[in-house]
Amino acid sequence: MPTLSVAEYSLVYNLFSFTFATMFASFIFFILVRSQLSPKYRMAMVMSAIVVAVAGYHYFRIFESWSAAYVLEGGVYVASGALFNDAYRYVDWLLTVPLLVAELVAVIALAKGGGSLTFRLATAAVLMVALGYFGEIAADNTTRAIWGFISSIPFVYIVYTLWTEMGPAIERQPEQAKVLLRNIRLLLLATWGFYPIVYMFPLLGIGGASTIVAVQVGYCIADVAAKCGYGVMIYAIGRAKTEADGELEGGVALAGAGD
Repeated sequence: MPTLSVAEYSLVYNLFSFTFATMFASFIFFILVRSQLSPKYRMAMVMSAIVVAVAGYHYFRIFESWSAAYVLEGGVYVASGALFNDAYRYVDWLLTVPLLVAELVAVIALAKGGGSLTFRLATAAVLMVALGYFGEIAADNTTRAIWGFISSIPFVYIVYTLWTEMGPAIERQPEQAKVLLRNIRLLLLATWGFYPIVYMFPLLGIGGASTIVAVQVGYCIADVAAKCGYGVMIYAIGRAKTEADGELEGGVALAGAGD
């Protein structure tokens, strides 16, 4: 672990705290707004709540690990000898990334083929994360590059599916929901695209204090957008579809709506 200035250490420390708090607040929000959606869209909101709950727990563990990895000496933070366990992120992604694609399928509420599409996208998401982890723990850059390339294949498949197979279903959605669904695909692409960029840093010889700070800050921002912001958009899509179905009264979904 590189030596960090007080400002560098504190920036990462505070971003971890902010991200944990945001995940916790998002969990409460997603639980409370379920009643505003038709029952057929509520499962997507449940999955959003699970995503931020799992991510919040892992950010708490990352926060603890970061605190233990450094001690203040002579006005700078130096490595304490304790391991900074960044692998918590891979455990988190292994659980949450499949749910992110599953909740998107759930809120679209396909008349048929939804189960098959969810299974294929979730399987690709698991493979993407698991294969990337083998490269993350590799001892040399060649092995890292090979696993990185292999793990990109499921990612390309997910993007292809979101823009081809899911495209016609999105075009059949109510107008407001259609716009939101187009935007949420772009959000997924933008946030998920950050991770392979960071993955390549060792291959490019990029390291040092500024890099570890940039990576941790970037991960926090990407995770807040990809989980909390994504979940809010899932809610907005479900709400728009509930209104378009005429199943909303006084801000609450009608009893028996969607049955």
